[in-house]
Amino acid sequence: MKPLCPNSDRNKSLLKESAMEIAMVGLGRMGGNMVTRLLRGGHSVFCYDTNQDVMNQYVSDGAISSSSLEDLVLKLSTPRKIWVMVPHGEATQTTITKLSNLLDPEDIIIDGGNNHYPDTIKLGKHLHDKQLRFLDVGTSGGIWGLQQGYSLMIGGEKTAFEHMTPIFESLAANGKSGYAYVGKTGAGHYLKMVHNGVEYALMESYAEGFELLDSSDEYDFNLEEVSEIWSNGSVIRSWLLDLIHQALKDDNKLTDIKPYVEDSGEGRWTVTESIRLGIPLPVITASLQQRFRSRQSEPFGAKLLAVMRNYFGGHAIHKN
Repeated sequence: MKPLCPNSDRNKSLLKESAMEIAMVGLGRMGGNMVTRLLRGGHSVFCYDTNQDVMNQYVSDGAISSSSLEDLVLKLSTPRKIWVMVPHGEATQTTITKLSNLLDPEDIIIDGGNNHYPDTIKLGKHLHDKQLRFLDVGTSGGIWGLQQGYSLMIGGEKTAFEHMTPIFESLAANGKSGYAYVGKTGAGHYLKMVHNGVEYALMESYAEGFELLDSSDEYDFNLEEVSEIWSNGSVIRSWLLDLIHQALKDDNKLTDIKPYVEDSGEGRWTVTESIRLGIPLPVITASLQQRFRSRQSEPFGAKLLAVMRNYFGGHAIHKN
C-alpha cells in the first residue's frame, strides 16, 4: 500500500475501506507500539493486558480495553482476529490454548512472539483440529518499529495471511517489501530464529572490532568518529552500526555498562538446529558462547587453564 495523505478525502476513504478490527493480547514494548501503529493506520484495535495501567495508556489513544480474554472475545466481530504478543514458551502456550477454547471456527490467531518453531508446529496442529486459522509471525524491529515499521516473517495458513494483509501493511516497514508469507506453520518462527542467530554473529563481530581499536597501543582512535565513518558508504554499514554510533556518542567509553550480555533463546535454538542438520555455524556458535562467557566473573575453566600451564611448564599463576 502506498503512503496516503491524511488530508485527502479520497485517501481517507481508502483508509476506511482497508481498515480492520483486530485485538492485541500483550502490551509490552513491542505489543504496545504495534497497537499505536495500527491505530494510526485507521484500524479498530481491541486490547488486553494483565496490567490495567498499561492498557489504559492505549485506551487514551483510541484502543478499546477488555477486562479478560473472555471479555475480549465477546467484543470482537467474526471472524475474530487476535494477535498474541506475549513472551515465548509457557505464556504463549497458555494464552493461545485458552483463546482456542473461546473462539469459533475460522477465527484467526496470530502468534507474533519468538516461539520455538517445534512448539509452533504443535500449537498449529491443535488449532487446526479446532478449525481455527493460525499464523506465526516472526517480528523484528524492536522498540524502533513504532516509527520505522517492522520486518514480518509470516508462516501458517495462506487464507489467513491473505485476509490479514491490511494489518501487515500497516505494521511493516516499507509497505509490502517489509513482510511476506514464507511457508507453512512454523516457517515464520523458524526464519526469525535464524535471523536472531545472524544478529548474534553481527553484534559479536562489531564488538570485537571496536574492542581491538579501543585496545590499540599505537593509535588513539575516537570510536564515535570511527562508527560514523563506517556508517557512511562502508561495506559494513548497517542499522546496528548506527546504534553503535549513538551509544558511543552518549558515552565514548561506556563507563557505566557492565560486560554482561543476556541471550533470549533464539541463538541457542539456531545452534541446536545446526547440530540436528549437520550444518556448521562456527561464527554464530562462537557468538553465543561469548555471551555465556560475559556472565562469568571468575570462569572456572580459565582458572584451570592457568593451573595446567603452571603444572606442565612452570608458568606463573596470577592469584587474587
